Amino acid sequence: MKVLTITAIVTLALFSFTGSAQSNKKADQKKPNFIFPKGTLGPAENFTGKAWNIGLVENDSVYNTVVGNVYFEPGARSNWHKHPAGQILIITDGTGYHQIKGQPKQALKKGDIVKCPANVEHWHGASADTGMLQMYILPKTEKGIVTWQQKVTDEEYGKK
Repeated sequence: MKVLTITAIVTLALFSFTGSAQSNKKADQKKPNFIFPKGTLGPAENFTGKAWNIGLVENDSVYNTVVGNVYFEPGARSNWHKHPAGQILIITDGTGYHQIKGQPKQALKKGDIVKCPANVEHWHGASADTGMLQMYILPKTEKGIVTWQQKVTDEEYGKK
């Protein structure tokens, strides 16, 4: 009887351990909370890793504004770039980074809002282990949309 009881206890303990390990795996693989469709994969010449974009408000001569949504998979990021009239980012899920050329990298999380100044080089993207969803707003598009520049190096991305 004692052997059966010890075996039962060991079996239950192993089952509990395996179950909690699976729960932790599921938490680590949290899916982003997509509000809009994922969109299309951004071109490799402008992004490192996979970044998915969907336009939400098309440019026109009435509003002169573009609005869209980007999902950066973990580790994905934009190239350095600048916008003639600046850019506003609204982080809607996940974690990531933003950096203005010559300044320290800033951590981003759900609920953060970033104003990228006009004609200032910057980049943004997901953290290494968590994706990031962001909405972007490009005002005064009559001045232009974006000028893409060089890739963000692994050293720049990994710098604290």
